[in-house]
Amino acid sequence: MKSMTGYGRGESVRDGLKVIAELSSVNRKQAEIAVNLPRELEMLDAPLRDLVHRHIARGRLTGRVTLHTTNGTATAHRRINVPLARAYARELAQLARQLKLAGPVTLDHLVRAPGVFQTDTDLAAAEDLWPAVQQAVRQALVALVKMREREGAHLEKDLVARIRIMRRCVARVRTQAPRAAARYRTQLLERIKSAGLPAPAPDDERVLKEVVLFADRSDISEELTRLESHFQQFEDCRPSNQPVGRLLDFLAQEMNREVNTIGAKANDALISKQIVVLKAELEKFREQAQNVE
Repeated sequence: MKSMTGYGRGESVRDGLKVIAELSSVNRKQAEIAVNLPRELEMLDAPLRDLVHRHIARGRLTGRVTLHTTNGTATAHRRINVPLARAYARELAQLARQLKLAGPVTLDHLVRAPGVFQTDTDLAAAEDLWPAVQQAVRQALVALVKMREREGAHLEKDLVARIRIMRRCVARVRTQAPRAAARYRTQLLERIKSAGLPAPAPDDERVLKEVVLFADRSDISEELTRLESHFQQFEDCRPSNQPVGRLLDFLAQEMNREVNTIGAKANDALISKQIVVLKAELEKFREQAQNVE
């Protein structure tokens, strides 16, 4: 079980260039990836996303990849591409003659032309840098996943504690449920007595009918069974190495449905006390489940 929160950093060196990758992730229902790449590496966006998706199934991951020279500066050494500048000069001079424009081609015109000023990173093709980028990003992902696993272990302990409390509540409700009809009969007789009406006989058909109808309306055996089934599904998913966050979200929704139904049907003070505890623990469970990948 993993959390969706983590941070990782990785770096690698190739051909005098250092690639540094920094990644962080936070909670999201779906997988969202936004990694900022230098202009020189923008064409690597698709393979980088594929790499991240193989490690991250849920959560919003943001990060950046930067290029540095091996001396640690973020700006690489600049060079002038002389052949390209000469080609620009010839083409611009020819264009000026064709358009009958006055004035020579100046140095200012040439240095503004794309590609005349180049850095070391400009001269290195993105495909050539992909192994270094891949290595740095992999290192960052490994560190990020380890952090998510550590936090996920803490989340799992908390979720287990919530399920344990809810199991105890359900056991108490199951114990109290068969006695609810008898308590209702006692309360019904007390209301008749307090109203000043003659006390009915123990086998009075009207009283028996009312108690039977109450027992039928307040039967919660199916809801209790389904709740225990959801608890077991949680236990079954714990050893899995696959992402279980969406399953936990679903289980929380279904458990909430059953708890609400039990609260509505039971109509019993002792059971209602357990429902209050169930709802409180279930809300804590739901909040923590939203942090799980």
